[in-house]
Amino acid sequence: MSASVGLVNSSTEQDCLSARVDAFPAGERSGGPHSVPPIVLPARSRILVVTLRRIGDVLLTTPLIRSLRRAWPDAIIDVLLFAGTVGIVDGNPDIDHVIAMPARPTTAETFRLIVRLWKRYDLAVSTQSGDRPTIFALAAGRTHAGLIEPDDPKAGTILKRWALHRSAATVRNIHRVEQMLRLADALGIERVLDLVCPAAVTPTTVISAENYAVIHAAPMFRYKQWTGEGWRTLAAGLEQRGLSVVAISGFDQQERKYLDDVWQGVTTVHQVAWPGTVSLLSQARVYIGPDTSVSHLAAATGRPTVVLFGPMDPRVWGPWPVGGLETPWAASGTIQNRGNVWVVQNPLPCLPCTFEGCERHIESHSSCLDELTPQQVLTAVDKALSTGPLPRRHAVG
Repeated sequence: MSASVGLVNSSTEQDCLSARVDAFPAGERSGGPHSVPPIVLPARSRILVVTLRRIGDVLLTTPLIRSLRRAWPDAIIDVLLFAGTVGIVDGNPDIDHVIAMPARPTTAETFRLIVRLWKRYDLAVSTQSGDRPTIFALAAGRTHAGLIEPDDPKAGTILKRWALHRSAATVRNIHRVEQMLRLADALGIERVLDLVCPAAVTPTTVISAENYAVIHAAPMFRYKQWTGEGWRTLAAGLEQRGLSVVAISGFDQQERKYLDDVWQGVTTVHQVAWPGTVSLLSQARVYIGPDTSVSHLAAATGRPTVVLFGPMDPRVWGPWPVGGLETPWAASGTIQNRGNVWVVQNPLPCLPCTFEGCERHIESHSSCLDELTPQQVLTAVDKALSTGPLPRRHAVG
């Protein structure tokens, strides 16, 4: 891939509820604010956060970024992301600049980026334990922090443990947001637990009724897909409940082709960018979708959110409800509810296997989703509609 590294400003306010973590049971969380002395940075310090993951993962990193902003309000905070994930932080007031890099850079592109970043920052934080993000953090920061794999005897892990000024150990089966906030603990700063959405802009191409449900039916990979028949039966059930259906899509041609096949003229598919998606979600009576970044975004807006989970583990990847997780998601269940989020699963004995479908590749089917009934999903929708949305407020910097 030959995309060049770019710099994007991020400064406008966003319209989104803040999702917060309130408590975890004993043993689910180690350390905490002030368990170590805070990192000392100069006035007007420069901070880089490295998060080279997919869109949903980047969104779940925003509580750490907000923690950094609150700890150092005068700092310049930049974020290093893959180019395809920049939109999910557009308008985030905690971020001054976004540095976009190719997902598969050439050796020359990687070298140029390292040279460009070399010791420009007072603090660089890697949100992953992998070699590449850690190398970028080590190169960019005069002080650096990151995640490490515990008890890994490999030379690379030992070197990272020695090279990083502060580190947090990765922990199995805890939520991704909690893992991010352990980096705040490692830096000795207060956890600020807000999930920050992109800025909202009303889409001009979508005309919706007052009572509508938003559905995003297209996960990135086949193994997270529900059946087309299931989605169409769900839409009919929503209409029986007096709700019109707003089906949304991104701008990927394959995604749009898949959704046209799913809906088969039942409803119009609207291609909407992230700002328009936030606006639509914030006014919807309910959102329904599979395990995707859009589902995380829906949960963060505070609207009733119903999410269909297949092979993946909701303990780690379940949407983050407004008000936080007083009790973590269970590994499996029929319908689980936390705050404004309902997770729907078909609890087969193998769930959650965390594999890429039954055939162990991204184009595989998943029996747990293929056999999930529309009635079970509609039951969750009825529960969600009976509670109503949380009060809306603005999450600003």
